Amino acid sequence: MDRAGTYLQVHGRAPEGHPLMEQALAIAEATHGPNHPWVAGCRSNLASVLYDLGELTAARPLAEQAMDVTEATYGPSHPQVAICLNNLASILYALGELTAARPLAERALAITEATSGPNHPSVATRLINLAAMLRDMGELAAARPLAERALAITEATYGPDHPSVAISLSNLAMGLCALGEHTAARPLAERALAITEAAYSPSHPNVATRLVNLVGVLRDLGEPAGARPLAERALAITEATYSPSHPNVVSPLTHLAMVLRDLGEPAAARPLAERALAITEATYSPSHPNVVSPLINLAMVLRDLGRPAAARALAKRAQAITTTAWMHTGD
Repeated sequence: MDRAGTYLQVHGRAPEGHPLMEQALAIAEATHGPNHPWVAGCRSNLASVLYDLGELTAARPLAEQAMDVTEATYGPSHPQVAICLNNLASILYALGELTAARPLAERALAITEATSGPNHPSVATRLINLAAMLRDMGELAAARPLAERALAITEATYGPDHPSVAISLSNLAMGLCALGEHTAARPLAERALAITEAAYSPSHPNVATRLVNLVGVLRDLGEPAGARPLAERALAITEATYSPSHPNVVSPLTHLAMVLRDLGEPAAARPLAERALAITEATYSPSHPNVVSPLINLAMVLRDLGRPAAARALAKRAQAITTTAWMHTGD
């Protein structure tokens, strides 16, 4: 059941894999008890599926329990511990808890480098995750060499057309965009999309992710007309894979809304931006830091529609959430 669930997850069918992994965990716990390493593995895999499904609150305790059991079983420097650290860091990152996620990601990288060597593909995975965190924390110069190193490792390991290379390409492209190097980012994002489309089906959720990334690059290059069909396709894939109100729909919704705004169609952009905000509030809470970006996006759309008072109210709310988060973290 656990392997079948993982297979379905990898092939973009996480909703079907989810109940199989739940059953696998239940059987493992009944057979071995709660503190067996096999049970920890089932918990970690279930947490990974829940992460893909956007159920981050449910995924977190499973990932924490898996890490505790694995560390107690094997010791703090075992490769299995690095996997658990990486999974938990990814969940915390998605929850907007970057300060908590970063040391876990750094420790996972250190363990993997020590146990597998500096050029192992697992090291590339750790580098990609840490680079994304550093990028979102504003440490762009520190993130870039990690992303470049990850790409070099994956290309040397798998060749130029492997799906793992597409992940590294996409991560580096996003880093270059953040540095303002949009022209350099474009061929990387285009290549990542081409590899992913060739490796999976045209309706795979990984294809939607690459489409969204390329949309962001094209928007930054001032090409919203070229970005629009890509954004529409990404949204259609994600809605078909999950549901119209699923957290994973927020990113393509947002990108399509912003493309329509760029094209001078704020009336068409508004319901998409409103929906993205509603989903994000329902997924986290109305005062969570992840709500800030959807608030600002909707505020910009409302301003374009000639509703400055409503836009100002959303912007003030975003500012209040940001101030509170800053006071709590001290960042």
